[in-house]
Amino acid sequence: MIPSLRKQFNDGFTAEKYRAFLGRVDEACGTHVQFRLSETPCFFPKELIDRMASDGQALIRQLVGNPAYLAKSDLAVPAEFKVPNEPDHPMFVQVDFGLVRDVRGELQPKLVELQAFPSLYAYQGPLAEAYLDVYGLQELAADLGPQTSGVRPRAYRQQRLKYLLSGLETGSYRELLRRAIVGSHDPENVILMEIDPAHQKTLPDFLLTEKMLGVRTVDIVHIKKEGSRLYYERGGRRVPIRRIYNRAIVDELERKNVKLNFDWRDELDVEWAGHPNWYFRISKFSIPYLKHASVPKTWFLDRMEEIPGDLENYALKPLYSFAGLGVVIAPTREDISAISAEKRPFYILQERMHFEPVIETPFGGTKAEVRVMYVWLDELTPVLTIIRMGRGLMMGVDHNRNMEWVGASAGLYLD
Repeated sequence: MIPSLRKQFNDGFTAEKYRAFLGRVDEACGTHVQFRLSETPCFFPKELIDRMASDGQALIRQLVGNPAYLAKSDLAVPAEFKVPNEPDHPMFVQVDFGLVRDVRGELQPKLVELQAFPSLYAYQGPLAEAYLDVYGLQELAADLGPQTSGVRPRAYRQQRLKYLLSGLETGSYRELLRRAIVGSHDPENVILMEIDPAHQKTLPDFLLTEKMLGVRTVDIVHIKKEGSRLYYERGGRRVPIRRIYNRAIVDELERKNVKLNFDWRDELDVEWAGHPNWYFRISKFSIPYLKHASVPKTWFLDRMEEIPGDLENYALKPLYSFAGLGVVIAPTREDISAISAEKRPFYILQERMHFEPVIETPFGGTKAEVRVMYVWLDELTPVLTIIRMGRGLMMGVDHNRNMEWVGASAGLYLD
């Protein structure tokens, strides 16, 4: 979307550079990344990134600052997963946008979904750095700008590509994450909690979190309880758990019928880096309550008086699932009828958006979905973006099989 950078990147791309890039990412993570990485990063105008970050803040505040909404969202938190001592705002929030063209032909960000749950906070920076280093992108950025009497203006010579937001640099971002995840504790007593972490596709992020902050990744089934305290065993000794960076998704716990040694409802002597209740409070459940130019029309399935006749223009989505699991694009009446009355409150029908293929690739225009990542400590701060590229009906890897120049990517902007 920065045409000069896009052309230079595409013209200079080689398969050898891509293989070197993949090797660099695996080396940085200490494991092989199992999901597909796009051949290219995405170059965005800073104004567009800033607008999406600002729109996301407005949406989050609209929910968190609304007592009436928060009261309604109590219904979204299942009784068996309601954790005590909930703070007054989430610590980690993700807001996903697609880019569409309005009637004037101008690009506009449109909300896809939002979720108060951690994403790839440790992984995304090294991914962006790998793109920058292997492809020599800072040199391309430095070469941008018009020539004036044979001398390039100073402002252009100093342009750099960045990926961190809110004025953050590598050191200040690491410190922000340390405060959010570790807090005031010894990292030994802080864990990243996940279900069977060694077999999750997000394992690279877990390993990089350990490397960055010194916290251990612990399988949720290995956590034990004694009184009001939690611990895990390591090297033949009990290690007390004082703080939990929660990455365990309830939907997966239920699908896999995972048995725990503690109860979410217990009054535990532990702090949460990302309180679990917010996973339910800010989610697809929230979208019908939002009023903003970026929000597509959305209804709870059980509250619709009649089903639209043009279902090809809608998407049917379960409220609590990740990676597009259960989403049906252009559902039929049969798809909707198959959902029982008991389950309908947990589905939404959403106006379908036609993402604009704004990234020019050797295989034609490719769509990009932009995730803006936030950390909320002293203030609600946008910190990074995650990009998913695709040419299929949906943006997930499963919907873009056997394609090139698609997959997970990084968002870069000139500053």
